Amino acid sequence: MHKTRQLLLVTMVSTSLLSCSSTSQQTQSVVEQVREPVKTIKAPQMVSPSDGQITLEQIMADPDWLGRQPEQAYWSDNSEGIYYLRKRQGQPIEDLWHKSLNQQGNGELVPLTTMHQQAYDARVVSADGKHSAWQFEGNLFIKDLPGGQVRQLSKGNIDAQNLAFMLDGRLSYQSDDQIFALDPVNGLVELLAAWEFKDKPQALDKPADYIAEQQQKLIQVIADKRADRQAYFDYQRQLQQQNSSLTSDPFYLPKDLETVEASLSPNGKWLLLAVEAERQAADEGDIMPSYVNEDGRIKALPARQRVADAKPLNHQLWLLDLQQHSAKELSYSALPGYNEDVLASVKQENAKRKGQTYQINRLPRDIALLADWYWDGSAIQWQASGNQVAVMLEAWDNKDRWLATVDLNNKTLVSQERLHDDAWINYRFNSFGWLNNSATLYYLSEKSGYANLYTQVPGQEAKALVQGNFEVDNLSLTNDDQFIYYQANTSHPGIYEVYRVSLQTGQSEKLTDLGGMTEYQLSPDESKLLLTHSKLSLPPELYLQNARPGAKVNRLTHTVSDAFMALPWTVPDIVPVPSSHTSQPIYARVYYPQDVKQGQPKKAVMFTHGAGYLQNSHLGWSGYFHEFMFHSLLAQQGYVVMDMDYRASRGYGRDWRTAIYRHMGKPEVEDMRDGVNWLVDNANVDRQRIGTYGGSYGGFMTYMSLFTQPDLFQAGAALRPVSDWAHYNHGYTSNILNMPDVDPIAYERSSPIYFAEGLQKPLLINAPMVDSNVFFVDTVRLVQRLIELHKDNFETALFPVESHGFVQPSSWLDEYKRIYKLFEREL
Repeated sequence: MHKTRQLLLVTMVSTSLLSCSSTSQQTQSVVEQVREPVKTIKAPQMVSPSDGQITLEQIMADPDWLGRQPEQAYWSDNSEGIYYLRKRQGQPIEDLWHKSLNQQGNGELVPLTTMHQQAYDARVVSADGKHSAWQFEGNLFIKDLPGGQVRQLSKGNIDAQNLAFMLDGRLSYQSDDQIFALDPVNGLVELLAAWEFKDKPQALDKPADYIAEQQQKLIQVIADKRADRQAYFDYQRQLQQQNSSLTSDPFYLPKDLETVEASLSPNGKWLLLAVEAERQAADEGDIMPSYVNEDGRIKALPARQRVADAKPLNHQLWLLDLQQHSAKELSYSALPGYNEDVLASVKQENAKRKGQTYQINRLPRDIALLADWYWDGSAIQWQASGNQVAVMLEAWDNKDRWLATVDLNNKTLVSQERLHDDAWINYRFNSFGWLNNSATLYYLSEKSGYANLYTQVPGQEAKALVQGNFEVDNLSLTNDDQFIYYQANTSHPGIYEVYRVSLQTGQSEKLTDLGGMTEYQLSPDESKLLLTHSKLSLPPELYLQNARPGAKVNRLTHTVSDAFMALPWTVPDIVPVPSSHTSQPIYARVYYPQDVKQGQPKKAVMFTHGAGYLQNSHLGWSGYFHEFMFHSLLAQQGYVVMDMDYRASRGYGRDWRTAIYRHMGKPEVEDMRDGVNWLVDNANVDRQRIGTYGGSYGGFMTYMSLFTQPDLFQAGAALRPVSDWAHYNHGYTSNILNMPDVDPIAYERSSPIYFAEGLQKPLLINAPMVDSNVFFVDTVRLVQRLIELHKDNFETALFPVESHGFVQPSSWLDEYKRIYKLFEREL
């Protein structure tokens, strides 16, 4: 049961191939990498009706008009069909669809009467591949593979977490602080293990004081009652120990703890527990007022915790031997650097500012199971036999990630890899596991500067299986350990294809060559790939390809609407903008008007994506689809639009990601200046007619550019913007700026509220009032600061019913009308 974190996140992923053409010699010489030479990716020509007009009213309407694309696709058990979710027109319901591979059209709706038999995307499969099991609406089901009958194992909403097949064919699951095994043949449910956080029960309590001691000595009836209780207690223990039909005592662990995660070995011999100190209700977070409610009253909604209020997270690991009924806490002292003062230089810098000195601290660091925002696997991974287990651990200070195994005989941790980063460990690339048929680990690591794939026999040196200046992700191991399939941006940072690497030869093969953004799922029989593919101007659709290089690709779904296809979208070029501060270029989407090289210099807009660590200048469909359409509208009206993957963005390696460590808003604005210079030099843009806008992190960047570099843009719109990072969440912010009490210097030079006096150009602030991500108070505090600074060139638009991601079409339209009016008025 992973503790969840919060994240500023937007992603997504269609069909015509894009052609490449070289840029100038100057741009080509900017970077030499494993990838092909840096190129501008030219947009394909779009054929549209001559009278096609893009309007704000159309593009900000309910997104259903785009066609309701397939989501969360998965294979049928027999590898002969697929399932996917598709939003119901005009309703929030997502229907399950099924499509046979040889079927025409988009398939058919799965009837509600058979949903329990087909909604098994989160199924588990037995080690021999003969059975699968899953939960549906709190009920357990099992099926013989590939085409057997579905049998229901439970009826009623039971709490069954961590469903898994054991080696003996039974299904194990967790319910609260208990692990059960269910025999699918006879239906018998056995309690394998239970644990409680309290002292081990005794028949008799020791006398509390002198009075009680004398009472028990002097009064015979008291002594008799105590003897009776002891006798009955001893009888119950003997009954449990000698009668095999009964369960044993629970494990008793230290008080005031609670379970974070429990993982049973496949052979049923071991249980590995991660536990932590109980969280108090006061630790949970703050409140947020909601003004528009059905009862006409103001409601106080619960809100997440601020980074400044976060308490250190420390997990204990306990190894429970179910055969010997013994429990042992695993010490972290075997982990290299477990007590290293990794923030000493930062603390010394902050102490010096106060006229103080700082002494090195060698106390053990706070360490916990790694909680990954992206990977849906567990941080505890058992080898198939159940005789080996590995754990992924992280430091609270974000500077270390450890991959360790457990010596089950000696009940100790054994470190296999320490991944250290003076900035912070990447939360994206942490997939790991064991090969099916050997005691060999495979895992992703950023040790080379990019997320690459490694294998390692415990106790030996790691071997690079896939390595280069590109990002590897989304791993799939074949049952016979012959291949690991993966997704990577090998040939170009913005093109993601599917590959596989041979575990015997170490040779990789490129399986898809579609351009754009391609994700995959390997079929259960491992012969086919289900692809989710998109292009710059076409939303994601499902495709089919045999799992071999050069195989033909067939499109399975056609859900994009005719209305969308009929409009004259401006497809951006992907341009490598030379950087003044790094050897790598800054990749950017550039939207051009048709007459960009003709006439007077053009007006321009720079859009800044959110999330910080997010890639938007790729060649697939963007989660920022409203912005894609808005930028097409602007280009149609004579604007040039640039959308940059500034430093901090995803897809470009560790150094690009960590450039903002302890100083958010400086490298990114430097990149924005390089972008402005490129627009002026290459796109016939008037330097005095450029505006900027963005949401979330992009709103923060609007603030920082207008406040710290007032000559750069003539106007800006900040949407749901962060104004003070001390008020944002812990999971994201502490990575980059450490903790506010440890590193106030980093927070003060990274937070726009400290630079508000620099505002000189018109600023529009669009603020949702029930934003559970970036609190409305961020806007309130900044507006008050601007008032106190006597600034009169800003305006604020409030959206009373919206959270961080807008939902109501009326809100989208109002917001972008205001942005459009700002640019029309000021540029």
